Amino acid sequence: MTRQPGPRASRRTTSPVLLLLAATLLALLPALSVLAAPGARAADGDPTVSLSKKEAGKGGEITVSGDGWRAEALLMLLICGQSTPERGVVGGTNACANADGRAVTTDKKGAFSKKLPVSEPPKPCPCVVHVATVTGEQALADAVFTVAGHPIADLPKQTGGGKLAVLATTRLEGDSSLLTWFGAPPARRLVFTVGNLGSAPVKDPVFEIGTAHGVYAPQWEERQWRGTVAAGAKAQIKLPVELSAGAHGDYQVSLRYGQKVLAEQPWGVGRPWGVTFFWVLLCLVVPAAVFRIGMAVVDKVRPRPAGSHRTRTPATRRRPKRRGRTGEGTATVAAPGATPEATTTTNAATTTNAATTTAVLPWFTPDSAPSENRPRPTTKGQA
Repeated sequence: MTRQPGPRASRRTTSPVLLLLAATLLALLPALSVLAAPGARAADGDPTVSLSKKEAGKGGEITVSGDGWRAEALLMLLICGQSTPERGVVGGTNACANADGRAVTTDKKGAFSKKLPVSEPPKPCPCVVHVATVTGEQALADAVFTVAGHPIADLPKQTGGGKLAVLATTRLEGDSSLLTWFGAPPARRLVFTVGNLGSAPVKDPVFEIGTAHGVYAPQWEERQWRGTVAAGAKAQIKLPVELSAGAHGDYQVSLRYGQKVLAEQPWGVGRPWGVTFFWVLLCLVVPAAVFRIGMAVVDKVRPRPAGSHRTRTPATRRRPKRRGRTGEGTATVAAPGATPEATTTTNAATTTNAATTTAVLPWFTPDSAPSENRPRPTTKGQA
């Protein structure tokens, strides 16, 4: 019986081919998965922004689209001057048309599409469409855009190879005044020490101070420090920090230079109890005043009982009557212009009246008047 080498030989020749094909498929598998899911690379990388038009005039409108952002994130769309994607917004948000900005929320996949009106920024071009997150983790992206008819100027020259870094912990200096207790804006000074780690001096650096409350993103404000930090030197910098009127609670103060956050400092602001006391006092005084006014009105318009409207007339002054003895102490005053005969008649009448009064005294009668000749009554046991 002879062996047939045909099938075994064919197996030996085909097995390396199968291995080569399997290795090729394994190598192409990642590329095929990327082609099947084109949005995966954008989601894993930095956020992107695209524009429907690269140039438009004032009053026009463009569509801004983006991908790779955080899901359901709130974004702000602005047209900014004096900016490039490489250097960012050089002048900060002061170089942007903030009044014509738009807000948009990304979908669950981190994409968005929003129409943005074209307006002229306060700074000359080159311009960009600046997209940044409002809440949560900070993320931003810029897309080149040209505002037709807007002035064009060169970007400010960079200071060189200067690089600032915070060398010590930051702190807040200052105390609250009495007006802060009644709702005045709390104010402090952020004190920190920076060092120039670059090879060129930094002159008049512009920092950004951000204040955040709770889960909200910080609100940035530019603060320029006048001075020069030489290469390899350090300097202590104090920048003012101010909150809105009536602010209270836990705040976070952030310091940013360029696009890098250098330091963060917590700030606990007390409640303005003076405002609370004022409102409590107002709630007590106003109802009391209204009650008093209401009672006065009710007392004025209510009906009066009968006879209560009579007014009292001043009583006539009566002369006291003189009681005198008969014929004694009676003086007659003559009326002005009276004649002596009338006076004599009046005196006589007065004397007669006095005698009559004496004769008819009620407590004396002719029978009951005491008499010396009347015998005394006898007592018991006497003869």
